[in-house]
This record gives sequence, C-alpha cells and structure tokens, in this order.
Amino acid sequence: MKLLFKSVLLFTAMIVIILQDVAIAENLSVSSSNFLKNNLKSTKKISFLKNENQKIAYALGNSIGFYIEHFLNERQKLGIKLDKNKIIAGVRDVLIAKSKLSNQEIKKKLDILENRIVIAVNKKIEKDGQTNLVKGYAYATAFAKKKGVKKTQSGLLYQIEREGTGNIPNNSDTVSVHYKGKLIDGTEFDNSYKRDHPFSFRLDTVIPGWIEGLKHIKKGGKIKLVIPTKLAYGNNIIPAIPVNSTLVFEIELLDIKKAH
Repeated sequence: MKLLFKSVLLFTAMIVIILQDVAIAENLSVSSSNFLKNNLKSTKKISFLKNENQKIAYALGNSIGFYIEHFLNERQKLGIKLDKNKIIAGVRDVLIAKSKLSNQEIKKKLDILENRIVIAVNKKIEKDGQTNLVKGYAYATAFAKKKGVKKTQSGLLYQIEREGTGNIPNNSDTVSVHYKGKLIDGTEFDNSYKRDHPFSFRLDTVIPGWIEGLKHIKKGGKIKLVIPTKLAYGNNIIPAIPVNSTLVFEIELLDIKKAH
C-alpha cells in the first residue's frame, strides 16, 4: 500500500513544487472549460511558441498533463472518476493565487482520495486473486492430462524434456539455468535467453516450485513446470505477475556447483 500512497503524494508534491517555482500567471480569468478548450486548440498551432523559454514552459505543462492523464486513467480503472475540468481549475487558481481551499482542506481531501484508492485496490486484488485461483486450477487440471506430465504431493506439475546426467542438485548447491517464465494466458514475464545471460543462484533461495522442480532433472536437463500459486508468489504483489497466479516455467539446468 505504501506505493499507492507514494503515487498520490508524488502527484501532489510535484504539482506543489512546480507551482511554487512558476511566476503567477496574468490574465488567466477564463473559465476552466475555456482554458481547456483554448489549450487544446493551441496544440495545433506550435507557432505560438516564440522562443526557447516558452517551449520549455510548454514542455513542462505537457509533462504535468501527461502525468495527470495517466493518474486519472489508472484511478478510473479502479472505479474512481475525477473531474478533469476541476483539476485544471485547481491548477489555474493556484497560479493566480486564488485557491478556494485552504492547505488544511487540500490535505484532508487528498487523504480521502488516498483512502478511496486503498479500498478500491484491495477490492480489486481480492477479486482478481479469486479469479486467478479458479483459472489456475482449470489450467493445471488440463495440463495434468498431457502425456508425460507428473504431479507431486505438493501440487507441482512437471514434464521432463531431458533428464540430464550426473547428480540432482541439493538445496545448498549453486545452480545455473536458462529459463522462460509465462502466465497461463501465455504472457511472458521473464526470459533469461533474451538477456543472453544464465541465472545463477543457490537453490534454496528461490520459490518452492523451483526448489522442488529442479530436483527432477540433472545437469543438462530440461523441464517444464506448472507451479500453483502456493508454491510461487501467492497473494504477494509482484511486478508483471498478478496475485494468486499459476506460473509456467521452461527451465534448462546448465550447471551445478556443489556447496563446500
């Protein structure tokens, strides 16, 4: 949740800092709707940018606008819709030193917004988590019926393409692998082949599905794993991996270095 707080606070702090450094605008008594209309028209005529300072100022305004647009779009996905014209009016009123809210009121309203975002995100995480559990179970059930697939007591599914030779790795061993990681819809979230660099790690430092799965092959072996969420990241928030996701990995065990 801290990241959510930071996104709102970053938005607020950025606007405040920028507005503190900008000279108070003159002749900005047009209404917020006209302000928006006029500025949308002005983007079609870049000739109004007569010098470098004006271009810099316009670029700064664009940067703020892009951030606000992204902020609003992301919040709308959560069911939180904010009035763009009122945002423009709020920025304008600060620039002409005629804000209709005190600093205390501004903070109070932003606190309300933060609380709404947290509630909305938690609801979405819970809903998505339940949906992903159902989809993951269905995917695993179908995969388990494929030729050569085996299921362990923990619920891990694996399909060996090459067994490899030598010994299987122990928890304390350092292994080197190449791998592809996908969601059950085929979305690839990681790929060491594309980085052209193998991943080396002590076996007991990764997710349980990998620890168990890699013990089914030896050096030179290759395996496909379907890892239920309880053996992966569960309901933790991980970049590019939705909560309660069943994960699919293709792993090639390149080397094993025994612990001393």
